[in-house]
Amino acid sequence: MSMTPSPIKAIFFDAVGTLFDIKGSVGQVYVTYAKKYGIPDTVEMATSLNMAFKETMKTMPAPIFSVERPEKLKQCERLWWFDVVHAVFYRVGMFEGFDDFFDEVFDAFGQATHWELFPETLEVLTKLKERGFELGIISNFDSRFFQVVRALEINQYFDSVTISSLARAAKPASKIFSYALEQHMLHPDEVLHVGDHRTEDLEGAQEAGLHAVLIDRSGAALYDNQTLLSLMPLLELPLLRPSYS
Repeated sequence: MSMTPSPIKAIFFDAVGTLFDIKGSVGQVYVTYAKKYGIPDTVEMATSLNMAFKETMKTMPAPIFSVERPEKLKQCERLWWFDVVHAVFYRVGMFEGFDDFFDEVFDAFGQATHWELFPETLEVLTKLKERGFELGIISNFDSRFFQVVRALEINQYFDSVTISSLARAAKPASKIFSYALEQHMLHPDEVLHVGDHRTEDLEGAQEAGLHAVLIDRSGAALYDNQTLLSLMPLLELPLLRPSYS
């Protein structure tokens, strides 16, 4: 009996909602920093901010900028997020001192303070690395991402990090997946992408020719061989196991 290695050489992960997530919610974090400016520290306000954030993100253009110098890129990212947060509070209620508030909350989201790993993340990443897979991240995050993964102490697991502002493309565009593939010098057939967004992660990766699975921690999605309830089932996925003949 001979063993044939897995056809998959690398696994790409989405970040937020897949490997880690916000502690609480965006609205709760906003309230934490805005309450000293007079915004009510209530569940209702946090809920309103969450709804406003979701509606705002639906209308925002992708965070793609025609600049190359790092300082210019970071400036564009910051301005993009300023527009997002300003639009959120425009819907809910603007207040004096907004600029100072934005500076605080923007910097806070670049630290580990308001992020937390999912319980199984470290175990899954460790075991996949032990099996010899290359690991990468594809995220529509901005350059603060590098600070966050260092603070969460998971940066050492990844051979590549692809973010939309550097790739000049955002999921579900095939360009961002191609950018990541080039860093590993692999064919799409040799890569599995894992994420929690059906359009951006599952359909986007498949359109680019990659294998893909969807993480649905709520269990609301139709469960099939492309939908997992957490990262743990990845370890038993037939696609990632060697075959015997």
